[in-house]
Parts: sequence; C-alpha cells; structure tokens
Amino acid sequence: MRLLHTSDWHLGRSFHGHSTLPHLREVLAAIPAQVEEHSVDVVLVAGDIFDHAAPAAELYLVLAEAIRGIRAAGAEVVLISGNHDNAIRLGFQAEWAALGGVHVLTRPDAFRSPLELSDAHGAVDIYGVPYLEPMLNRELYPGERLREHRELLGRVGHELEELRSQRGNRSVVLSHCFAVNAAAGRDGESVAAAGADLVWDLTAGGLDLVPASVFAAHDYVALGHLHGRSELAPNIRYSGAPLHFSFGEAGRPRGSWLVELTADGLGEVQWVPLPVPRDLARIRGRIADLLSSSEYEGAEESWVEAVLTDPVRPLDAMRRLRERFPHCARIEFEPESGEASERRSYASRVAERSDEEVVDEFLQHVRNGHGLDAAEREVLAEVLVESRIALASHRTGGTR
Repeated sequence: MRLLHTSDWHLGRSFHGHSTLPHLREVLAAIPAQVEEHSVDVVLVAGDIFDHAAPAAELYLVLAEAIRGIRAAGAEVVLISGNHDNAIRLGFQAEWAALGGVHVLTRPDAFRSPLELSDAHGAVDIYGVPYLEPMLNRELYPGERLREHRELLGRVGHELEELRSQRGNRSVVLSHCFAVNAAAGRDGESVAAAGADLVWDLTAGGLDLVPASVFAAHDYVALGHLHGRSELAPNIRYSGAPLHFSFGEAGRPRGSWLVELTADGLGEVQWVPLPVPRDLARIRGRIADLLSSSEYEGAEESWVEAVLTDPVRPLDAMRRLRERFPHCARIEFEPESGEASERRSYASRVAERSDEEVVDEFLQHVRNGHGLDAAEREVLAEVLVESRIALASHRTGGTR
C-alpha cells in the first residue's frame, strides 16, 4: 500500500495581509498528479485543514475541489482535525463522505474505531488521533487526572498499542500534536540541537511535549502541527505545510512523504516536492543599495522581507521598495547607529528578567506603582503559554 502524507493546509490563512488561497489552490492541485504518478492508494491529511474554526463558504468549495481531484486520481482520503479546525463542523456528514472513500476522523475517540483498508498483503488499520485538548477531552478517560498533552497522548498511545496487538494488522496513525524526539532535526535531518531547542522552549514555560515514543509501535505515523518537514524516527514524521506561511519558513522544502507499506510493515519513504508558487526572500541593507544593486534581482518576483539598515528611517520606504519588489510584504528597521546599540543594551537587561517580571514592571510604571494582580497574572500565564508554543513552532519550521 502506498500512502501520501500531507498536513496543515490552513485554508483561509493570509500572508501579511495577502490571501494565500490562489497559491494554495495551485499547490493542492499538484497532489492528484502525485497520486497518479506514484500510484498512491491513500492520501493522509494530518489536521489543520482550515485556518479558522468558522471558515468561509468558499473555503469548503476549495477543500471539495482538492479532495475531488485526489479521488479522481484513484486514492482514498483520510483526514483528521487539528487545533485550528472546528472538529464538529469538519466532521459533519463524515458518515456519508466515507461511502465515497473520504474518511473524516474528527471525534475525540475516533482512534478506538480504526479504519480498516486492505492491499495484496492483507489489512491495514488506520487510527485517527485528532487534536486533543486535555481539559476539554476528559471524557476519554473518566476519573483520570490527565492535565497535560504528554499524559493524555501517552494514555492514547498505550491504548493504540493494545489495539494493534489485539487486531494483529499493520497500523498507521494520524495525529495532530507537538511530538518531539531529542535526536530529531528539521528538514528530515537528524540534528539533536533542533529537538533540544524545542524542548527548552516549552519546558521553560511549564509545558510538556508529547514524546514520539508513544507512537513507536506503529508502522507509520503521519504527524501534523509543525509547518516544516521533520523525521522523528524512520516511521514517525511531520510532512509540514504545503505552502510557506511565514518568512521564518524561507528556504525550507515543501512537499509530501511518499510511504510504502510492505507485507512486513514500513518500506521505502521518500520526499515528493510540491511546487512553490512564489519564493520567499529576506534582504538586508540600505534602501539605496536594495533598490539599485543587481545582487537582489532574484528577489524581484518573490515575497520580500526587507531589513533596512539606514541610520535614519527612510521616508515612504514600502512604496519605494515595491517599485522594484512588488511583493514586498514586510519591513524591519535596524539602523547602523548608536540607537541600535542602545536597543541591544536594553534587550540584554530585559533578558535577565522573566516575562512576568517585565510585564509587572511595565504596569507599575504606567499605573503609578500598581503591578499585576492575581487575575491578571493568571491571564498573563495563559498568554505566555500560547506565545511559547507559537515560538517553538516557528523555530521548527512554522507556526501551528
């Protein structure tokens, strides 16, 4: 059986105020061609189909168009919901969709009823583990205090292992979560530092990652949530998003994992690139140089992030840059002056304090000595958790 693993389509996401839909449509249209070329049997979409919980009607049409193309090319589709999706909306009419070879697994307990497909070697069980929130999905394990993702997914992983043992079939898992392996790297490489950075980001904020080992018993695990491809183990991978959604993803490959299941389990896994409708370019220098130097000719048709180093902020910088770089989307100013040194000095002072201390001191300054109260500290803690998750996702190839 041949599987094609993709994830994080984020239909409806914007890129610095620009719609990504035309480019995303172009990229998704390439997936049916991959299905035909490689004789794919099943396309796995590991969550975050939409970017918002209440997507516009047009986005449902785009999703239908993409799935229709995949089915016409000969593959069945299995998808799960991610943290950006509304699981109930996405799963509406799932029972009827399954009759047409489109399997939408969005219920929290979907993994308890594996989808059984077959090939020449026998049955393959596909387990869908949509994004699970410990505080919202307590009904999965009544009476158990599972407050963290690692605890809940660890419990799910144990149950999946028991199901696999009982059923005796080859098994594939789709999961939308923050899995990590200390030896895991970005872009398919085994770079311990990449995993270590991610662990530091989250444990520093009191969060827990999901150990990739909870899925180790299965033949293949298709993960979604991070926007850069990553190999946590030969059988546990993130495909990443099909499109670049931030400048932090510049230069990172976009594509899908083509997975071969043999009679004995996992066979060959290879990367299948997707087209990049518009590259991302990060350029740096004084505005006069950026506008005149031939060094930047290759960026003229790209999405551009420009870092201006002029000692004085140039007037009308965005308009001027767009005369040469019509798709300039973002500008930063880092003047080569004493002002920059002062900013670095301030940054180093701030780095010595915790985030909560910085906010508390600021509020004391603007509220005549009144810092954070208990309720504000609780809200701030929640905000800091979310920001650290976003930062960790960015450093590993994307946002969630």
